Amino acid sequence: MSVKNFYLAMAVIGTVVPWLFFGSFFALHGPDVPVFLQSLFVNGAAGGFSADVLISIPIFWIWSWLDAAKHNVARWWLVLPASFFVGLSLALPLYLYLREQD
Repeated sequence: MSVKNFYLAMAVIGTVVPWLFFGSFFALHGPDVPVFLQSLFVNGAAGGFSADVLISIPIFWIWSWLDAAKHNVARWWLVLPASFFVGLSLALPLYLYLREQD
């Protein structure tokens, strides 16, 4: 397996696994965004993980923007909606996939 295909596989896994959790939440509560955001910080463990990811995402956006300019990465901006609709588990391997040259 090439590195590029590995990144693609990780992007798929990084999409499916979080959406297993998100899907069950939305099936139970519907598209209630305020409840979803409150649930991110429901206890110390969840809050710690949520804060970690929420701090890491804007850092990743800045890094990927600068790195994409340096390495001429086409469509690097796809990491922005990827991080909003899934998270860093999709955005990071997607960026690394896009960064790999054929």
